[in-house]
Amino acid sequence: MIFSGIIRELKSMRSEENVKGMARFGITGKKVLGIQVYKLRSLAKRIGRNHELALKLWETGIHEARILAVFIEEPDKVSGRQMDEWSHDFESWDDTDQACTGLFDKTKHSWKKVKEWSNRRDEFGKRAAFSLIAGLASHDKEASDEEFIKLFPIIKKASADNRNFVKKAVNWALRGIGKRNKNLNKEAVKLCNELIKMNNKTAKWIGTNALKELKNEKKLKD
Repeated sequence: MIFSGIIRELKSMRSEENVKGMARFGITGKKVLGIQVYKLRSLAKRIGRNHELALKLWETGIHEARILAVFIEEPDKVSGRQMDEWSHDFESWDDTDQACTGLFDKTKHSWKKVKEWSNRRDEFGKRAAFSLIAGLASHDKEASDEEFIKLFPIIKKASADNRNFVKKAVNWALRGIGKRNKNLNKEAVKLCNELIKMNNKTAKWIGTNALKELKNEKKLKD
């Protein structure tokens, strides 16, 4: 499929009702068409992997075109610069998480970007760091326990950030690491208890909420 044809097809699927519904769940942006993700995944399968096309789709600024770009992008062709540029375009938790857990976590730059983005001041840029951790915890089968434990200071530092989309991603990252295996579960539980003891309402919420799930042995992967 050529670029112009894809854009025409996306615009033909526009739904004002879905746009309003997505907004109620915090999925907003300057150009939202209201297309369900399963339809975008189906379209991505028809298109196939295509780096150059993914770049063009992202540049449109259309929310769904950007999600589609994530689905068809080739991870091995994604540069650190591209990740930075795309991350500065994030407009909601949706495009942030789709990019971080569906593409960026599969690139060779992922671990480096976690550390860099954890110091970002913008809400979605900072969320990206912890969404990326959650993606790595789920998808990076080769990473050692030590690599994840080294991220705990980053999680602890960010646990005081009370912005909604940041604190929820920090919580998600901690839970993701803790569910990876029994050893990391033990270490994550320790961190949860440290957060609960902090003199910070947000940190206590993150620790308490994560602890409830991490104590559920049925959710452990081994």
